Amino acid sequence: MENTKRTIQQLQYINSMYKRILDEVDVGVHAVDNTGKTIVYNKKMMQIESMDIQEVINKNLLDVFKFKDNQSSTLVKALQDGKETSNVKQTYFNNKGREITTINNTIPIYQNENLQGAVEIANDVTKLERLIKGNTNKSGTRYTFDNIIGNSPALKEVIEAAKRASRTASYVLIVGETGTGKELFAQSIHNASTRLASPFISQNCAALPDNLIESLLFGTKRGAFTGSVDSPGLFEQAEGGTLLLDEINSLNMNLQAKLLRVLQERMIRRIGDTKDTPVDVRVIANINEDPIDAVANNNLRKDLYYRLGVVTIFIPPLRERKEDIPLLVEHFIEKYNERFQMNVKGLSDEVKQSFFEYDWHGNIRELEHIIEAAMNIMMDEEIIKYSHLPYQYRNKMQMKERMLPLSTVDTFINEQADIAIPLKEQLELFEKSYIEHVLKKNNHNISKSAKLLGLSRQSLQYRIKKLNLSI
Repeated sequence: MENTKRTIQQLQYINSMYKRILDEVDVGVHAVDNTGKTIVYNKKMMQIESMDIQEVINKNLLDVFKFKDNQSSTLVKALQDGKETSNVKQTYFNNKGREITTINNTIPIYQNENLQGAVEIANDVTKLERLIKGNTNKSGTRYTFDNIIGNSPALKEVIEAAKRASRTASYVLIVGETGTGKELFAQSIHNASTRLASPFISQNCAALPDNLIESLLFGTKRGAFTGSVDSPGLFEQAEGGTLLLDEINSLNMNLQAKLLRVLQERMIRRIGDTKDTPVDVRVIANINEDPIDAVANNNLRKDLYYRLGVVTIFIPPLRERKEDIPLLVEHFIEKYNERFQMNVKGLSDEVKQSFFEYDWHGNIRELEHIIEAAMNIMMDEEIIKYSHLPYQYRNKMQMKERMLPLSTVDTFINEQADIAIPLKEQLELFEKSYIEHVLKKNNHNISKSAKLLGLSRQSLQYRIKKLNLSI
């Protein structure tokens, strides 16, 4: 009897100790049994959710809290899937309708392989989320995943990969042509991560000379060189946050080696200093060429590529997701309607058709510039017509129309495939074949043919004579 009493006292003491520990930790702890009923709810969780323990304990989670239509409780999901999740952002409402946003780690609890419940460890980011929505984000970023426009499968796949990357602290390499929106993705990753309240600093590595970019990245020590002062570099300024290095392939190899050391050791040394300083910075790097080509062309160190490319995100060019053009056009027209106080409603059928035929080497940035330029010369019209489009665009479309059909080019190449001809002679053969094709198409009219070829009449006559063409 005495032993039983002592055992009960010990259990009561252990339970009291566990409760005291849970109430002292600076994270919210919320546990439910396998029916979704709350069995543990610590003091910090009460503060985060502005709830009293009696309002939550022994009650079903879904009877107390409300969730947005496109979200479900991470605790309930853990019960349903039986899987652990980390760093998941969740927005929901308490029983008074107050909005709460947390970053959660959720763990299913098993006993003898049977699911008994789930526990959630939550960090409150409600105030930070409100700051972002109010455009007062201290990180200086503007974009989230909601700002990425498009419904194409190619884009959706990339967005999902980027969202997964935002849940970790691994380095990210974003690959994409100029104008595809690489910084938009970088900012979105930062704002969806647990670093969203910390600095986001962006630096174009091609914008400054090597000696200046080194001091800018790593900082300087007073006396390191004439006029130098104690100055923190971008790594120190981005402490706890994200550093975006744009056009990473423009750094020289020596500087890339120093950057690799920082990424591996998470330590920086200011120029002229003798001691290292630890840094906690997530690096996201952008590159506008295929990284494999960059390595092959000695523009990017192989070891730096492997270190940066832990997560590699390839953003598709606009020509590979042309189904997104209507949404992008709608967005840009709305943007410049507001800026210019206009009432443009859309594109003419001719413009729509040309947009789908165009190759968009400048990608989304080029599309935006074309819409802006067209709206600048419009008067009271409501529809953007082909004549409103910039001269450079219309000229490129005319050049595209003049080009020999690819089927004709393929036929020519196939006919010559088994013949070993030097490149110079091959080009002359193609030139001769092409000019003959254009002349025949225009009934050997020199003036019309010269115009289509983009040549003067004299220049075409010279080539006809040089290539021994009969007209």
